[in-house]
Amino acid sequence: MKINAKEMKWTRPPKEYTVNDDKIEIVTEPHTDLWQRTYYLFRNDNAPLLQTETEEKFFSFTVKTDFDSKVRFDQSGIVMYLDSENWLKASVEYENGVIQRLGSVVTNHGYSDWATVDIDDAVKSIWFRLSRRNDDFCIENSFDGINFKQMRICHIFEAQGTIRFGIYACSPEESSFKATFTDMEITECKWTPHEGQQPD
Repeated sequence: MKINAKEMKWTRPPKEYTVNDDKIEIVTEPHTDLWQRTYYLFRNDNAPLLQTETEEKFFSFTVKTDFDSKVRFDQSGIVMYLDSENWLKASVEYENGVIQRLGSVVTNHGYSDWATVDIDDAVKSIWFRLSRRNDDFCIENSFDGINFKQMRICHIFEAQGTIRFGIYACSPEESSFKATFTDMEITECKWTPHEGQQPD
């Protein structure tokens, strides 16, 4: 099912954006970010988020993002944001003229982690897929929109009942860039049940 972007809701809308039925453009503002405590000790909770919500316990959400990032930590991607202390995100973060960080952050009860892998600086578009099975989640990425690779499996303690999910973009440092989001859809859960060792 295609998502009508005009029916999604902003948390902290950016000053400059465009929302059409099938395309969203965000121009980021400097010093915007999502992060809680861990390692850096600071807390940032001012990135713009555009989300929809559901009570559905089993589904997958896919989106393509194109980005013209050029300053360290510029990022755009997928998000599932419940409140300032409980959320997850996956994105490509600009690092330098050689590499970018393809990564994900999971934040539970006010503490964030960050898992990354280096990718080439030439990459300027990527698909992300977020799948839910109750209060467990799987994040995947794809460079062609067809073949997806697992990034991580995680648990969000407060993700019970209705959740909100969608897209975000931000620039933690003195920067601004345009991120474009297309091909948003919700499908049956692509993350299949585990076959193997039985639960304890």
